[in-house]
Amino acid sequence: MAVIWITGAHGFIGRALSRHLADLGHEVYGIGHGHWTVQQAQAAGLRLWLNSEVSAASLGQFSMSVPRPETIYHLAGGSSVGAALQNPYDDFHRTVGTTQELLEWIRQSSPSSGLVAVSSAAVYGSRHTAPISESAIPDPFSTYGFHKLMMENVCRNYSQNFGVRIVIARLFSVYGPGLQKQLLWDLCTKLMRDPVVELGGTGLETRDWIHIHDARRALAALREHVSVDLPIFNLAAGLSSSVFSIAEAVLHQWFSADLSADTDDSRRQRVQFSGVCRPGDPEQLVADVSRLNALGYSCSIPLAQGLGDYVAWFRKHQQISFFA
Repeated sequence: MAVIWITGAHGFIGRALSRHLADLGHEVYGIGHGHWTVQQAQAAGLRLWLNSEVSAASLGQFSMSVPRPETIYHLAGGSSVGAALQNPYDDFHRTVGTTQELLEWIRQSSPSSGLVAVSSAAVYGSRHTAPISESAIPDPFSTYGFHKLMMENVCRNYSQNFGVRIVIARLFSVYGPGLQKQLLWDLCTKLMRDPVVELGGTGLETRDWIHIHDARRALAALREHVSVDLPIFNLAAGLSSSVFSIAEAVLHQWFSADLSADTDDSRRQRVQFSGVCRPGDPEQLVADVSRLNALGYSCSIPLAQGLGDYVAWFRKHQQISFFA
């Protein structure tokens, strides 16, 4: 089996991916920010974890302790539209700077390593009314999206000019148990505390949701497609869901598990929308996944089931902290 490194393995997607790859029999090692005990790292599937900046120096240090990788998954980088807007310099360094450092290390020290560079649907921007194919011209709307596109362009430079084999994965809305940010987390957190939940936006915004179980499967499969041709794949379900419909589904799951549940009519009054959209958030982001499907891949977790899994996880693991 392969030796695989993951940058950003401490994050939500990184943890799930490292565990999945280890379960497939690969030797998995991780580097990035975040404190883990040896036992915690091993539970995530990692044989070794280095809590460090992703830089040429740290990668060189890492390579002295572990085998050289056949594949590197690059997940280190900014992960929030809001955080990028508040601190653009930090987001640039985390997203673009770490990619430059990693690619230069590959060029000089491990040119046979393939790279799976994890990007975002945010590179597509806000002017789309139909499912977006990978051939669409990127037109980022947010600081976060601009930096992800810059990261992709750094990859393109090293692929075209230095022969580094790379595949780019553009993630849409990844969700699942363990995610502690974004819409589902905010909604469930407010349901724990408030009789009336208010969310930003209009509720008509649409997203394409992919369960973490399916996202990690797709990412694992993409390591077979690294190439100097820099192929790009959307990672999504290819299904459009409005924020309103997601909120309704979460409310249904929430109150179905609550013995004090209200009637359907009263439940509808528990979510409201401010009408104020967050800066950098596009109205529609739905993927054309025909290129991914052509690899024989399809999602296995229906959205209703996935939302139920998330609500069950939240209620089980967060209730004590809220009411202690």
